[in-house]
Amino acid sequence: MTKKELIDGIMDSLPQHGRGVASRLHVESMLEATCNVMAAELLGGGEVSLPGIGKLKTVATKARTGRNPKTGEPLEIPAGRKVVFSPFRDFRDALKG
Repeated sequence: MTKKELIDGIMDSLPQHGRGVASRLHVESMLEATCNVMAAELLGGGEVSLPGIGKLKTVATKARTGRNPKTGEPLEIPAGRKVVFSPFRDFRDALKG
């Protein structure tokens, strides 16, 4: 889903009386502000709960030895952080069918 498709989906989900109040520019601004707040929270080591879907959080990764796929030569990958997603049980069950 692209940013445009997401904004269109949000606009379509607004009640008819709300559509006149919220312009496409307002929805786009709110989406960007939401993403900025979420990114700041994750960069700070916090968690972000997505209601009805799941939770985003950062976890530390250990340093490890990888391999260059082109040459096969081993290389050291430094320790770092990555974002992981944990779906809520109801959402996970809905995905299973």
